[in-house]
Amino acid sequence: MSDFGFKDMQAIQAELQEKYIDKWGGLSPEKGRETLLWMIIEAGEAADIIKKDGDEKIVKDEKIRNHFIEEICDVFMYLNDVMLCYSITPEELEKIYVDKHQKNMKRW
Repeated sequence: MSDFGFKDMQAIQAELQEKYIDKWGGLSPEKGRETLLWMIIEAGEAADIIKKDGDEKIVKDEKIRNHFIEEICDVFMYLNDVMLCYSITPEELEKIYVDKHQKNMKRW
């Protein structure tokens, strides 16, 4: 199993942002706000596949599954852009994610 994680995702997103800096305007908190909205739209596109095609096709139909995974990848790409815009490191994300998990484990 691959260890592909947020550090890898952020590195390739930073590379993409640098390549298109003139077109996309670079990274900033203001850009992060806009990017978060785009991420929500992409999550809606993934949800739309669930609505139109159903769970079983996502699991069993390779074409639909690949399309669904592609939309999920778009969500991750925008999420990483948001993190880059606000200078959130994978290490910060890991610490707070684990802390949040521990809170949730004690919730009920």
